Amino acid sequence: MHYHHVWPELQVGWRVIVGSIIGFFAAALGSAGGVGGGGIFVPMLTLIIGFDPKTSTAISKCMITGAAGATVYYNLKLRHPTMDMSIIDYNLALLFQPMLLLGISIGVVLNVLFAEWMLTVLLIILFIVASTKAFSKGVETWKRETIIKEVFNELKSGADGEEVIYKLLPEGPDNRSRVEKKVYKASEMPIIDNVYWKDITTLIAVWVVILVLHISKNYSSTCSVAYWILNLLQVPVAVGAAVYQAVCLYNGSRVIMSSRDAVIIWKVHQLILCCCCGILAGIVGGLLGLGGGFILGPLLLEQGIPPQVSSATATFVMTFSSSMSVIQYYLLRRFPIPYALYFVAVTTIAAFVGQNVVRKIISIVGRASVIIFVLAFTIFVSALSLGGVGILDTIKKVEEGQHIGFDNICAYNS
Repeated sequence: MHYHHVWPELQVGWRVIVGSIIGFFAAALGSAGGVGGGGIFVPMLTLIIGFDPKTSTAISKCMITGAAGATVYYNLKLRHPTMDMSIIDYNLALLFQPMLLLGISIGVVLNVLFAEWMLTVLLIILFIVASTKAFSKGVETWKRETIIKEVFNELKSGADGEEVIYKLLPEGPDNRSRVEKKVYKASEMPIIDNVYWKDITTLIAVWVVILVLHISKNYSSTCSVAYWILNLLQVPVAVGAAVYQAVCLYNGSRVIMSSRDAVIIWKVHQLILCCCCGILAGIVGGLLGLGGGFILGPLLLEQGIPPQVSSATATFVMTFSSSMSVIQYYLLRRFPIPYALYFVAVTTIAAFVGQNVVRKIISIVGRASVIIFVLAFTIFVSALSLGGVGILDTIKKVEEGQHIGFDNICAYNS
């Protein structure tokens, strides 16, 4: 079967204006929460601009890439909120990125196989659970921050000329919090000091290999021997890279220090959970045109990673996955370039604005839990918007007597 794409002309009108406003706020919230905003982009592009669902998914990936790239650039100037290190945890990125890319490949295949109503049910359940978990974590963090602020105020009032520094975040999974007496270091640092070239080179190498396999697959006949071989070759590349990083974290040759000053040695079940969630995040991204941060964000928070680091790391990982999708969609001519460039510009500006506004709010209220609440709100709104669109589309297909069962991937022609 041949899919029919709907591409309206780019012209100034109420559709473009309203879509730009929604896209701007979605990108601002998504960049702050580390979720990208795809859950709002896709319904906006479909319902307001008038694109078909698959084109909306492709342009959404472009918008996510623009916002994620701007956010990563912004974060590369920031220091970890409580430690003398980058706010982006590269060791976490090395664990999640390969599995995320593999999950996207699986999600793309399932996107063709699954009916719309199946995707809608999956999305609603997954997003409601994720938003609930994130909100609960936000409330918990808010309460702990309140205790820290009270202790801080007591120490400050009793200090005799000695500077007392308030740490915005809880220490980590052990729920200990501290107010320390020490000299505060600058919150920003030169970008070059935050770039870990060895880790970034590894991430880019995995990205390039899987991208080449993806592109080669797209130019082979669907369901041919070459098609499935190229699909399966992604498994050893992604799993091999993730397992190597997991082993290094397990034996201590690499460490994750984001959540507290003491080194955390992750257990086997935690590493397996993270790898599985990385694949799940990729599958959801491939199915629905999202960035994967909807899964990674709440997961990192549950592992005791501070909200700023969780948001920055999830966005960093999403940059690889979304940019890979954009290149594939471009080569397959899945989206109109003028519209894509326009909305990329909108989300890029919005990401910078969102980051600055949220950092200002955190600085004023002294609570990093603001990021967690932004994350929970964005996921919940995305569940309502994407879920609502899916339900309406399913009802329409049922009324028109269209097929709503599994599709045959071998008969699909994009």
